[in-house]
Amino acid sequence: MIQIGRLLAFSLQPIVGGPTHCERHYNPGMSQKILIVEDEIELVKVIRDYLEKAGFRVDSVDNGSAAVSVIQHNPPDLVLLDLNLPGMDGLDVAREIRRINDVPIIMVTARVEETDRLIGLELGADDYITKPFSPREVVARVRAVLRRTQKPVTTPEIIESGDILIDLLRHRVNAADQSVELTPTEFDLLVVMASQPGRAFSRMQLLESTQGETFEGCERTVDAHIKNLRAKIEADPKKPVYIETVFGVGYRFRDE
Repeated sequence: MIQIGRLLAFSLQPIVGGPTHCERHYNPGMSQKILIVEDEIELVKVIRDYLEKAGFRVDSVDNGSAAVSVIQHNPPDLVLLDLNLPGMDGLDVAREIRRINDVPIIMVTARVEETDRLIGLELGADDYITKPFSPREVVARVRAVLRRTQKPVTTPEIIESGDILIDLLRHRVNAADQSVELTPTEFDLLVVMASQPGRAFSRMQLLESTQGETFEGCERTVDAHIKNLRAKIEADPKKPVYIETVFGVGYRFRDE
């Protein structure tokens, strides 16, 4: 029997000294999706709540066959996989996942035998959590595995979109065949977004991408930089074509 009571006790503890919008903290944003494969409904609710508050999108299924189907048709960025599933065993699910996809897997189980852990890791699991656990530990493990397994984004030397041309080597930007003078932060913001058109970035992601994880300042400072950037590259800053606002999330560069 899974120790749900102990887990919920962790989840109901007040968060003392939690990060404010102006403190240093890591936020992966809404672009990363976590699939929870777990048949305990209350456990799913607790983990989902913590992951969503940390900025992740979360899907869940309660059996292995459904998990394999999701990964085949709409793969997540990471899988939290319970080993004690009805029907298809969690280890068999892991084997099938590894046959079709290299998505990171964190195995979650009440099993404590070393053999189970070793089999899971040999099947390609990236981490292993034993129940009962703190939901905060799950969030920390998810972040750590994603940082460790995330593939670097390759950026070309020249980025072109419409009448915008970004020369990364020469650190130059042209808009409508006119040279545009950007500050280093404005240039970095533009490159981060334009190198992944269509991807929605949270303000925190943009801050961390341009200033690193030890930045000083508030997320809302990004809004001021975006306003200045639009004034310099958009034909009509009040009706931006290139830098779009994603309400409730942040910003993205248009996807042609």
